[in-house]
Amino acid sequence: MRIPLIAANWKMFKTVHERIAFIKEFRTLVKDVADVEIVIAPPFTALHAAAEAARASTVAIAAQDAFWEKEGAFTGQVSVGMVKEAGAEYVILGHSERRRLFGDSDETVNRKVIAALNAGLTPIFCIGETLEERENSATLEVLDRQIRKGLDGVTGDQAAGLVIAYEPVWAIGTGRNASPQQAGEAHAHIRGRVRQWFGGAAGDQCRIIYGGSVKPDNIHELVTLPDVDGGLVGGASLDVRGFSEIVARSRQGAV
Repeated sequence: MRIPLIAANWKMFKTVHERIAFIKEFRTLVKDVADVEIVIAPPFTALHAAAEAARASTVAIAAQDAFWEKEGAFTGQVSVGMVKEAGAEYVILGHSERRRLFGDSDETVNRKVIAALNAGLTPIFCIGETLEERENSATLEVLDRQIRKGLDGVTGDQAAGLVIAYEPVWAIGTGRNASPQQAGEAHAHIRGRVRQWFGGAAGDQCRIIYGGSVKPDNIHELVTLPDVDGGLVGGASLDVRGFSEIVARSRQGAV
C-alpha cells in the first residue's frame, strides 16, 4: 500500500515570516491527517525556520534543489548536506523550471539524485514533456530518456523509496492540466518502466505523483487513478486553506 504524498513547491514566494505563519496555521488544519504524507518546499532562506515551525507535526520539509558536491568553490550553490542539516528530509530535483531556466540536464540531475540518496534525503525526481514534444507524440520517449539518464546508478532498493513527479511542462503555471486519461497513461508507463528497469518491488513501492496546475477541484480525480500517488502543487499551495483542502481531498484516493 502506497501512502499518498502531497508536496507544496513554494518556488520564489513568501517572506520567512509569511512561511512560518503559514506552517503554524497549516499544521493545526492537518493535525489529524495520518494517511497522507505532506511535504512543503520553501526557498533555501527559510529551510531551517520552516523545519522548526513544522517540528513534531505531520509536515515534512523539502529543499527545492541541491548541488551534488559536498563542499567547494561553487558560489551560489547549496549542498545536499547543507539542506539536510537545515532540516529538510526531501529535495526536489529536475524540476522543469530548473531544466529550462538554469540548464539542469539529465546528467546533472542524475548527479544530484545520487548525492541526495547518499546523504539520506528522499529525492522528488521530476520528469515531463514540453507541449511540442507531446504534439510530436514524443511523450513516452522523453519520459524514458529522463528516467534512464536521471536515475542511472540508482539501485532497486533506492528506486523503491523515490518519489517521481510527472509534470507535463505545458501544464505548469498555465492553468491547464493533463486530462485524467493523459495523466493515467503517463503514470502507468512510468511505473512500468520502474518495474522493468529496477524490479517489481520498486515498481510497486515507488510513489509517482502528478504536478501541473493541481487544485482542490482536480486532485481527487487524479489520485483515484491507480498509478497516481499524490500531487506536486505549485501556485495552489500558497493559500493555506486551499492547500489543506487539497490534502483533505487526496485522502480518499489512498491505494
